[in-house]
Amino acid sequence: MGVAEGRSGVSYTTIFDASTFPTKIAAEVKNWDVSQIGEDPEQWRDRGRHTKFAAGAAKQAVLSSGILDSGIEPTRLGVYLGSGEGNQDFFSFTRMMVAALDEQSLDVGRFIKAGLETLSPMAELEQEPNMPAGHVARMFGAEGPNVNCLTACAASSQAVGEAVDIIRRGDADVMISGGTHSMIHPFGVTGFNLLTALSTRNDEPEKASRPFDRLRDGFVLGEGSGMVVLEELEHAKRRGAHIYGEILGYGSTADAYRITDQHPEGRGAIGCMKMALEDAGLGPQDIDYVNAHGTSTAVNDRVETLACKVVFGQRAHEIPVSSTKSMMGHLIAAAGVTELIICLMAIRDNVLPPTINYEYPDPDCDLDYVPNEAREARCDIALNNSFGFGGQNITLVVGAFKG
Repeated sequence: MGVAEGRSGVSYTTIFDASTFPTKIAAEVKNWDVSQIGEDPEQWRDRGRHTKFAAGAAKQAVLSSGILDSGIEPTRLGVYLGSGEGNQDFFSFTRMMVAALDEQSLDVGRFIKAGLETLSPMAELEQEPNMPAGHVARMFGAEGPNVNCLTACAASSQAVGEAVDIIRRGDADVMISGGTHSMIHPFGVTGFNLLTALSTRNDEPEKASRPFDRLRDGFVLGEGSGMVVLEELEHAKRRGAHIYGEILGYGSTADAYRITDQHPEGRGAIGCMKMALEDAGLGPQDIDYVNAHGTSTAVNDRVETLACKVVFGQRAHEIPVSSTKSMMGHLIAAAGVTELIICLMAIRDNVLPPTINYEYPDPDCDLDYVPNEAREARCDIALNNSFGFGGQNITLVVGAFKG
């Protein structure tokens, strides 16, 4: 796969004209539509880009799991996603603004009139963050718990953790879980540019995302969806399911600090990593690999490095840590589950993905970041971090299934 090969998916933005934006690059999903999963594109025409991604990832996961052939009771099959809002209809909005402008002010009446004439009611409905979960439930007849959380960059990891807890407490046997998002649109890019969170290394797109590197200048927006099928262990064993791994631990904390900054001492990150290890009944000595949140921002990479040192102590410099956002960009709400799947692949193949574009060491970031090339190494247990704007922190611990 491209991640193990260290290939970047970042290039110039084509979804819209970004030539006048400070950031002109993104990691787009290219050459994909719902016809590739056997769906009629016309029936999905008004559905959001992120919803179509969710349908594609969910169908792949569900068919691979074989759960629909198991005779599962529909009310025992649920959905828990971490999905972002749908794409805003920027171009219709601008037409509404133009229609409402006069020399002195904005005429709200004309704005509303233009909106009623221009906007699609179905497209407006599809902007709601819960819509992907509803569509996924419909596709597979999942009549059990149906939930969506939107906790920024931590959302899909939180969805997986909460879905695990639903199964643990007996409210479902199987949960389709994960996340989906696309913020590669004018409003999304404008917002992150205003926060000075995005890289402006437009002349070298593939080198723009450079977590833990001293010359990092922000993250690159990615998009897409990742889905997993979570199943109660005995239920999975009875039907002979192929088990890729086990979710061993889940930790969730809040920084209770600034909205866009982590606590400088990494308190929230430290807390959720320790909580996940405790939930798994494991210690620092048991972790073989860490998939870092690793956004390529000055603050996150330094604080996450500090948190790893506090949690792992003397082992911190021995445990490989990498950020696959260096290749895939930042999928925002879908980031965590995508990186969890990468952890499962690392466990399956005993290959640790690299942090590409690591060229200039930062004295504040001095761990083993698996620089630039994948590494063959025994990996039985991996830890995955996801930290979101607003101060949400999620850690998942996943391990090989031992039978």
